[in-house]
Amino acid sequence: MKVGIIGLPQVGKTTIFSLLTGLEVEPYSTAHQKGVAKVFDKRVKILSEMYQPKKTIYATLEFYDTPPLIPNDQKSRSQVFNMVQNADALLLVLRAFKNDSVPFPEKGETAYKQLKITLDEFIFRDLEVVTNRIEKLENAKRKLENREENELKVLKQMREFLENEDFLSRHREDFSEDQLKLVSSYSLVTLKPVVIAVNLDENQFVEKDYESKNDVSKLVNNYNFAYIELCGLMEKEIQELPEEEREEFLKDLGITESGIERLSKIMYSQLGLISFFTVGKDEVRAWTLKKGSTAVEAAGVIHSDLARGFIKAEIMKYDDLVSLGSEKEVKEKGLMKLVGKEHVIEDGDIITIRFNV
Repeated sequence: MKVGIIGLPQVGKTTIFSLLTGLEVEPYSTAHQKGVAKVFDKRVKILSEMYQPKKTIYATLEFYDTPPLIPNDQKSRSQVFNMVQNADALLLVLRAFKNDSVPFPEKGETAYKQLKITLDEFIFRDLEVVTNRIEKLENAKRKLENREENELKVLKQMREFLENEDFLSRHREDFSEDQLKLVSSYSLVTLKPVVIAVNLDENQFVEKDYESKNDVSKLVNNYNFAYIELCGLMEKEIQELPEEEREEFLKDLGITESGIERLSKIMYSQLGLISFFTVGKDEVRAWTLKKGSTAVEAAGVIHSDLARGFIKAEIMKYDDLVSLGSEKEVKEKGLMKLVGKEHVIEDGDIITIRFNV
C-alpha cells in the first residue's frame, strides 16, 4: 500500500517522511523519494517474546515524499499530483510550529490557512481533470458507447460535487463500485483517504493547542479525515534515544507511543487494513490484509501456493493466546478453530494454513 505525503513549503513534510522511513533526504530535492515504514504493533513484540524466533517482521507501508506544493504554480501542481496519482492514501502535513528563521508558506500563516489552500488545490485539480474529460466525450464526433455514456453521467455528477467545493470521498455512497471503476484511471485525489498531520512545536504539543486549531478540527470533521498532532523535533529526539530511555521519555509526556508510531497505525486504519500473524520458532510476522478478506485470500498473501492448495486454516485469537500463555492451553480450551476458504479473517487472528500442492 502506497501513501503520498503532501504539504506546502516549509511545513516539515520531509522531516515526517524521514522519521517514518529512516531515510535521509536532500532538503530541496525534487526527486521522487520513496521509503518503507514499519507499522508499529506491540502485539508483534509480545508474540516475538513468546516464541523467540530467528526473525521478527512487522507489517509495512510504502511512503513517498513529494516536492512542496506551490499554489498557482502549474509546474509544481502537475509534478505533485503526477507523483501521488498511484497513491492509495494521502498524508497532508500542516505546520503550526513557529520558527523565526523558517518563514511560513505564503498566505499560510496558520495551519487552517494551509489546510484550506491545499484542499482547494485538490478540488481544483480534480475539477480540471473531470471537466476536460466531459468536454472530450461531449465533443466526440461519433456516437458514444454505452460505457462512455455511463462514464459521462458519473463525471457530471462528480463535477457538481466539486463545483460546490466538496470532496468526492464524502459521496462514495452515491456511486456504485462499477461506476467508480469507470473513472479509476483518472486517479482523482479527492476520492483518496486523507490523514491530516499537524506539525507542532514542543510548547504546542505539551499544551495540546495551537492557533486556528478549532477551525482545523471543524474542517477535518466536515470532510471525515483522520487527524493527528505530532512534534517533528521531539520525534527526532525520541528516535535517537535507547529503547529503555524512550519509554521513560514518553511516560513523562503522558503518552505511551511516539507520534510516528501512532501515525503509522492511523494510516493503516485509514486504508482499511488489518493485520494477521504467523508465528513459530523461525519467524513471527505481521501480514497486511484488506478488512473483510477471507482465509484463502490471507493464504495468498503469505504465498500463492498456499492459496492454490488451500485445505483449511487453523486460527486462534491473539488475545486468547496471550491471556492463556500457550497454544496448548488455547487448544485445550477449545479456542483453536479450523475454518474454510470463505471464513472472514479478523484483525489479530493468528493463522496456520493447511494445504496440499
